Amino acid sequence: MPTLICNCNDTMPLDAAALSGATTRPAGSPAAPLKVHRLLCRREIGSFQSALDGTEDVIVACTQERPLFTEVAAEAGADGVVTAPVRFVNIRETGGWSQGASRDPATANAKIAALLAAAALPDPDPVPVVEYRSGGNVLVVGPAARGLHWAERLQQMGLEVTVLLDASRSPGAASERSPAGQGQPFSRAFPVHGGRLASLTGWLGAFEASWETGAGKSNPIDLDLCTRCNACIDACPEGAIDFSYQIDLTRCDSARACVKACGTAAAIDFERRGDTVTERFDLVFDLGDEPMLTMHAPPQGYLHAGADPIRQAERALTLGRMVGEFEKPKFFQYKESICAHGRNQTTGCSACIDICSTEAIRPRWQDGKGRIEVAPNLCMGCGACTTVCPTGAISYAFPKPDHLGRRLRTLLTTYREAGGRDAVVLLHGEEHGGAERILALGRAARAGQAQGVPPNVIPVSVFHPAAVGIELWLAALAWGADRVAVLLTGEEAPQYREALAAQMGVAQAIVSGLGYPVNAFTLVDGSAVTVLDQGLAQLTPRRATVPTAPFHAAAAKRETLAAAIDHLVAHAPSPVQELPLPAGAPLGAVRVDTQRCTLCMSCVGACPSQALRDNSERPVLSFVERNCVQCGLCEKTCPEDAIQLVPRLLAGDAARQAVTLHETRPFHCIRCAKPFGTAQMVETMLARLANHPAFAGAASERLKMCSDCRVVDMVEKDPGAASGATLQ
Repeated sequence: MPTLICNCNDTMPLDAAALSGATTRPAGSPAAPLKVHRLLCRREIGSFQSALDGTEDVIVACTQERPLFTEVAAEAGADGVVTAPVRFVNIRETGGWSQGASRDPATANAKIAALLAAAALPDPDPVPVVEYRSGGNVLVVGPAARGLHWAERLQQMGLEVTVLLDASRSPGAASERSPAGQGQPFSRAFPVHGGRLASLTGWLGAFEASWETGAGKSNPIDLDLCTRCNACIDACPEGAIDFSYQIDLTRCDSARACVKACGTAAAIDFERRGDTVTERFDLVFDLGDEPMLTMHAPPQGYLHAGADPIRQAERALTLGRMVGEFEKPKFFQYKESICAHGRNQTTGCSACIDICSTEAIRPRWQDGKGRIEVAPNLCMGCGACTTVCPTGAISYAFPKPDHLGRRLRTLLTTYREAGGRDAVVLLHGEEHGGAERILALGRAARAGQAQGVPPNVIPVSVFHPAAVGIELWLAALAWGADRVAVLLTGEEAPQYREALAAQMGVAQAIVSGLGYPVNAFTLVDGSAVTVLDQGLAQLTPRRATVPTAPFHAAAAKRETLAAAIDHLVAHAPSPVQELPLPAGAPLGAVRVDTQRCTLCMSCVGACPSQALRDNSERPVLSFVERNCVQCGLCEKTCPEDAIQLVPRLLAGDAARQAVTLHETRPFHCIRCAKPFGTAQMVETMLARLANHPAFAGAASERLKMCSDCRVVDMVEKDPGAASGATLQ
């Protein structure tokens, strides 16, 4: 794969020999020597044009001139079609250069070698797409002065406008009066309704809005019946009616002169019966003081502007661009069979539901089993649900975990082979300003205004920083990372920071408990360039030496997690057999109170991961700790309150072996001697029902019989009572 590097007019001391090893080549063949260009985007553009002659992708270590190289590639292709796709890598702002030099050129070159090697990896598999279709049918909702003003302008932009005049969420809107030249349009150019917005659901192209009308819910003037003759405005002694034909009830003294003036039009009724109107829209422009949809990431197509004129103008321009057909990736995959949300009408894990900032995830129950349902049109791809999911039932698909794992492994192994050490993986989002902060920091460093990205810090761009969790963090350490840092800019949902901190607490407990140096995992504040610069400077080396792990990331979360932990355990500075973990960890055991447990096996039926198991031949409850995800379903399901979760790490093969938690002797029918339960279960049942009149005398003995013998005994001793009995 042709790779072109440039020292940007001699401002970066690139080592061509060190970087040559990062280029892809057939196995066993020597590395193709790289040429360090000086002005690739100017005088040496011919080298780029020559590289396009083949069919392989071309790697260009420059992102600033992406538009130029893309244009040249298009001109070189037939009919403007690029035959050799171009991949771009940033080495100037991220390489660790400061005012044309580096604190550690050898380490910087090792990082660049890693970035080039990762760029040469195959593209991830394509993912399904989610489609949106918007015809531009927009609902403008808010107080009259705002709503009518923007409705006319949106109509001029070509949108199909409907207005809902609702001042209920804008307490001060009554003072926003419409002068004679404004208010309702001079012709009925678009529908105008009055009411209180009661509910709003959906997404771009598929919103459903419901509003309530009637006394106390909307304007007393029915805007459909109103002829706009202005008689009510003339008659109102308090001046409570303006040309939006809304009555300011704070001014009205209930004289009802307006009703009399309206006459036979009968458009004004202070006692109008209420009704609920529901309609569908493609877009929603919310001009209320507070948003109707309060989730951190509202659905696409819903824009809240409030009372700020500048924000209103910006949102209006955005609305004009949201007409047509759009698509986005389907960011997630869901494997229902291992979901730990619920069993037996009992809720276990709800981590994904609790953390979703778009409210795209809902519980779904069927036949006593609890699952989740994700609305792909609402999902924005943050991936936090996949990070907190203990089983991996919901996983990230853009890209899939195994592809991202391969990228991390390639970066770290190449960096180490090129002579780099103390690698810090810096995960940052492509959105929410993460990538921009890093580029801005690199520019500031080149101007001598900041230290910049340290040479040993390897930026790894992901769609959203919350999409990467504990399994890949630990795997990164196993593949050679000294530390793992996640950059947050403050624009993310606040619950993401909390969840990432909690997950890092679990990961840190594991590595610290095994004797590795502390502070392996860090959240880095990127709210401003100066703050980010300080945070990266504090990522001092831990000097944790771990041989490079041979395993590759799997698509299944638990497999990668297990492989990473096994490698870290095998090379632990302080080996341990058992390690306590914080509450909420996805690893652990269950403790069973054998005095309470009746071996009813409710816990086995509730366990989604087959960690708890029964035995078809004898009453035994066994447990495989490696399978346990600590979802709590067994604890909540147990009718005897005999189970307690124990978050911990059990090292070695012991975690894979089935152990007996409780067993007892079977109870044999006193009539036919057939085993039909456990001795402890029957004894508990007899004790609980001892004082119940229905089980007095001989009836209590039937509790000691199997179902067949119980019916036979009833027929023999009380035929009338047994006439309706059937064999169970």
